[in-house]
Amino acid sequence: RVVCRTYDVQDPKSSAKPADWKYQSALTASWVALSCTVNVNIHIPLLATSPNHDLEKNTKNGLNRWSKQIEDSVFLINGQIKDEDTDLLEGQKKFRGTTQPSTQFSDIKVLTQLCQGTSARSTATVQVCSGSINLRGAVKCRAYIHSNKPKVKEAIQALKRDIINTLSDRCEILFEDLILNEGPQKKNSGREYHVLPQRLFVPVAGSIVMLCDYKFGDEAAGEIQERFVEMLDQPVQAEDMHIAEDIST
Repeated sequence: RVVCRTYDVQDPKSSAKPADWKYQSALTASWVALSCTVNVNIHIPLLATSPNHDLEKNTKNGLNRWSKQIEDSVFLINGQIKDEDTDLLEGQKKFRGTTQPSTQFSDIKVLTQLCQGTSARSTATVQVCSGSINLRGAVKCRAYIHSNKPKVKEAIQALKRDIINTLSDRCEILFEDLILNEGPQKKNSGREYHVLPQRLFVPVAGSIVMLCDYKFGDEAAGEIQERFVEMLDQPVQAEDMHIAEDIST
């Protein structure tokens, strides 16, 4: 027997009210999985007026501008633009007596706008720069929605959050690694190449949901497994770790 009570935290005089539990089978079947690949090509100028420019701070500012482009992007679901308030699973067949583990939308495309529109006036700013940072590559993104009737706007918002977070997190991890290994005072006017950490996923036991982590190219599988043991308090097999992206320069 399970007894549950709820309180209104905004009302100091709130009394306990009964809450009913509704049990259902195949709970993991109601998770909807979303995935897409986003090609990234971000150019971040470094101003010459700040000779001791903070690379991490400039990168964050550049990512903030890029994130606004992602927020204004158009998402195509199975090649179509759908109204935000429509049902995400609209038009899909439902099978009676069977529980589908997930609905995978592998054909989601992100279209970024090239201009602000004809009505907005465009201005160009000329700045003297001493260098630049370029972020290039293909990012694999995943998001999950737990709802019996997910809306299109919920799916798009979940993917936007994952796209923006995964790139900013990886840049932060890279800068932390550079500071630890090379020191913050390193000065080099030449061209440097760094590979952002790869994204990998591991399944959560008893669910179709997968957790995300990041690894550098020289990290062994055992180190990744130890991190997941700390997070999940359960062992993760090496064969269950799925590396989502290839290393490329």
